[in-house]
Amino acid sequence: MAERDRADIEFSDRTERALVQLAKTEKELTIEEAIEKASNFLEAPQYRVARELYHLQQENKLALMDMSPPKKIPQYLRSHYAAWLWGIITTIVITEATIYLLPQAPPFTYLRYVLGSLFVLFLPGYALIEALFPKKADLEGLERMALSIGLSLALVPLVGLALNYTPWGIRLDPIFASLALLTSALSFVAAIRKVRYVKPSSYNVEQK
Repeated sequence: MAERDRADIEFSDRTERALVQLAKTEKELTIEEAIEKASNFLEAPQYRVARELYHLQQENKLALMDMSPPKKIPQYLRSHYAAWLWGIITTIVITEATIYLLPQAPPFTYLRYVLGSLFVLFLPGYALIEALFPKKADLEGLERMALSIGLSLALVPLVGLALNYTPWGIRLDPIFASLALLTSALSFVAAIRKVRYVKPSSYNVEQK
């Protein structure tokens, strides 16, 4: 076991040196090319090199750069970069279904509680945070989560206060519609801002 662990560590070190050297010597190198060249140089299977490349990227020792990130809103919305946005929209739609379509009885009631809490206590603030801080490097994941909850607790009472002075009042339908529209609008504003700050993240290899 110890000998195998030492061999894995040695292979990891050799792979790291080979990939870093490739990143230094070749300005434009795709992931496939980097894996193939490192695999040939090390005489090792490509899947092992790919695994080490992933670990190096996770440790911020190498950056994986997308050579053609989306530059327009339609392209962004169709790309994997917008997965967070479609996740929000999907959650809103499913929450609506649990409120208006599913029977108001267990186990559907529990699902309604979970999605309703997420819809009220997290999504509005998260959408606002994404709009205010579109760059991934602006905030850590834990910071985004904490601020999302805090801002949701601030936004929801303001929405309720505004509805109190409208003919609709503070009832389920206007509250749900208002929060859904607010969250969706903030999400699309965030998407528009994110297009300008899309961080390349999937194809080219360069040393950090």
